[in-house]
Amino acid sequence: GRISSEIAILLQGKHKPGYVPYLNTGDYVVVVNAEKIHVTGKKIEQKKYYRHSGYHGGLTERTLQQMLDKHPDRVIRQSVKGMLPKNIPGRRMLGRLKVYSGSEHPHQAQINSAG
Repeated sequence: GRISSEIAILLQGKHKPGYVPYLNTGDYVVVVNAEKIHVTGKKIEQKKYYRHSGYHGGLTERTLQQMLDKHPDRVIRQSVKGMLPKNIPGRRMLGRLKVYSGSEHPHQAQINSAG
């Protein structure tokens, strides 16, 4: 949603005046309290996530509510992943995203007071 768009812009470095597409100028982004995301409408029970194990009949399907119950951090990570480039620099950008479901995280020294 809206927060994923902002995160994707920060990871790509598009918010910086010296942005050029061929250089890796993005920032690290730490997201806390991922379980407290808010979605509008009926997405909580109607939005589906699909995964395939690679075996015949290995397609599994989960709703957004099931994903939030089991792995709330993966919901944000998957949504940001869809907004980044699908190539090697995009995978490096995704590596700079740190998502934590609770308020506890090991990056206390890197807290940005601006927001």
